[in-house]
Amino acid sequence: MTDTICDTKVAFGRMEIRTGVGRRRRWTAQEKGRIVVEALNSGIPVAEIARRHDMISHHLFDWIRAAKEGRLALPADEGAVFVPIVTAVTEVREAPNVAASMPIEIGIRNFVVRAVPGIDMRLLIDVLRAVKAAT
Repeated sequence: MTDTICDTKVAFGRMEIRTGVGRRRRWTAQEKGRIVVEALNSGIPVAEIARRHDMISHHLFDWIRAAKEGRLALPADEGAVFVPIVTAVTEVREAPNVAASMPIEIGIRNFVVRAVPGIDMRLLIDVLRAVKAAT
């Protein structure tokens, strides 16, 4: 006599039955790149993209990591188009710049720093840092 114990209160996790290719497949670099671009740009979860291509999701995550590390080349965007640059030489007249000849004032709390035209920018940066540290 055999006793069978069947507990219906125990919940079982999700089980997935895969059908299809039961052998090891070889992916070309172009196929890998195309699938990675699809996974990154489609807005669809990576697991769903992996199922769509009959592969496991961690395999696709490995390809994405390889692409981010530069070990997998992604295909170029077919929508990119080069536009020729056209340059034209025009005569530029320099108008007197009144604002460039006037000193500027920078107020930081109780301090006012006045910078005259032609001041060394490194010196101005050092002064501003010192004023900021003092406040």
